[in-house]
Amino acid sequence: MRAASDDTTDAAEVLDTCPRVSASVIERFISADCDTCWTDKAASTIADDVWLLDWIVPSARGEDAPLSSAAPTEAAARAQRTLKTPLQANRPALQRTAARTPATFDLRIVSGPAWNGYFGVQINGSGRIAGARSVWIALVETVAAGTDGTAVPRQLVRTVAGPFEPRELRHGQPWQLLQAMRWPETAKAARLRARTWLGGADGRIVAMAGERCRAP
Repeated sequence: MRAASDDTTDAAEVLDTCPRVSASVIERFISADCDTCWTDKAASTIADDVWLLDWIVPSARGEDAPLSSAAPTEAAARAQRTLKTPLQANRPALQRTAARTPATFDLRIVSGPAWNGYFGVQINGSGRIAGARSVWIALVETVAAGTDGTAVPRQLVRTVAGPFEPRELRHGQPWQLLQAMRWPETAKAARLRARTWLGGADGRIVAMAGERCRAP
């Protein structure tokens, strides 16, 4: 992958719609050892009405693994907490969190322009959602099919911040988070989108929101 810059002249297409905050979430995991998992034409395609996160999980080979440059350290903890069995070095894994009943809850995220290697990210939430205990923020790189060797579209998690536990979240009161997010040098800034999700005590994602799109 090419190094990031502040140039946004070839920005990824802005989506017209996003899944609902309460929509189901699919997380795809591949090992940093498995370059064939990244290029596999048989990889599952994901419908537009669900959220998607692609995780490349670091391996014991460290920087010698072929996909190590796109494997955030947080992916290992996410895979361990989410998957019921250890991730295999040569086989992808998929985890789906079911859609929840829509609730009176508002979750929004926006980011400022890329500057000096950082995005400023702001999250606003209000209302109550069952099971929500923590807030997570990610910069996700939108990688189109046929780009950088992937045969399917991907929403690649590049960096993560959290968990944050605003006291107001549990009481259904309005809350706000501000965070400076630095992207990896191997990411392309024009393709990055800010994403936030609310996690339950068991690690389940109970709500998610993205930027540069509008909910249906």
